[in-house]
Amino acid sequence: MARFFPLNVTDVRRETRDAVVVTLAPREEDKDRFGYMQGQYLTFRRDFDGEELRRSYSICAGLDEDMLRVGIKHIDGGCFSGWANAELKAGDVLEAMPPMGSFHAPLDAEAKKTYLAFAGGSGITPVLSIIKTVLAREQHSDITLVYGNRSVASIMFREELEDLKNTHLGRFNIIHVLENEAQEIDLFSGRIDQKKCRLLFDGWIDIGAVDMAFICGPEPMMLAIAAVLREHGLRDDQIKFELFASAPRPNRAQRAPAKTAGTDEGAADNNKICQATITLDGTTKTIEMPSSGQSVLQAALAADIDAPHACTAGVCSTCRALVLEGEVEMQTNHALDDYEVDRGYVLTCQCYPLSDRVVVDYDQ
Repeated sequence: MARFFPLNVTDVRRETRDAVVVTLAPREEDKDRFGYMQGQYLTFRRDFDGEELRRSYSICAGLDEDMLRVGIKHIDGGCFSGWANAELKAGDVLEAMPPMGSFHAPLDAEAKKTYLAFAGGSGITPVLSIIKTVLAREQHSDITLVYGNRSVASIMFREELEDLKNTHLGRFNIIHVLENEAQEIDLFSGRIDQKKCRLLFDGWIDIGAVDMAFICGPEPMMLAIAAVLREHGLRDDQIKFELFASAPRPNRAQRAPAKTAGTDEGAADNNKICQATITLDGTTKTIEMPSSGQSVLQAALAADIDAPHACTAGVCSTCRALVLEGEVEMQTNHALDDYEVDRGYVLTCQCYPLSDRVVVDYDQ
């Protein structure tokens, strides 16, 4: 089953007018489960008027801080984020799954690397974790942050970022880009788009020296930045993404490689049935599901299989699983890297069968 564990809320700090930072502590017996990598996130669940909601929020603490901390920004119409900003308090208990996510890169204490990070709004939360960890554990490396916000008042972790800059002079640089406030340098006003990135790379950032780039924020910003990074020579394996909000449009469907021969005729026949074998937490169950119109995750949940999930929009990777047999199609994928798809991993919330039989393993 998708395991959730209680976390004690030890502190709730107002960060900006519409964002809080929540510090959490697992039970003693669960501490090992909540070890994390920089840039990972927690998936929470809570009932609202009898309906279970699951939401994912990134960890903003560095690996050496010995604490579990997330940033939660209030989103208009957001039930969970609104409740967390208005009512959550120290002494409460939240249920969360262990940390997940691949928005990080291996660290080497002897390495001398140059990192570039872009964040938009609350996209700073996992980026802050990465910045703190790189500065602490790769002491010969440096990192530049380009951080976009509407105004100075909306900048999350503003004081903490300035403290890091002052502590690590010459190793950590920040460029604030403000959408609604004029700045002394015109380049730093407005939105982070392709034109602005090109200008930054022409005179402010030595893009040729960058070893790895991290991008976290809304999809239009992310796509614009990634395109210019590629223009300037960065490979896909040098660009890491963490998408906070997906535009309402379908992505090109992606197929996981077939491990056994199958037919895709069933995908066009609404009356056909696919046999799905699903492994979760060491238990395997075979169910029947429609060959079209229902995702593997939906079929699993309908069969009382407590499969892990959160966003159900192809943005997080909570529902990630490996296709062992059969052929499937992903309608949207904002979370898996190309090498993961090539190996057969899918987001089951976006995964639809193309063959009469599929075998999916959540444990691998």
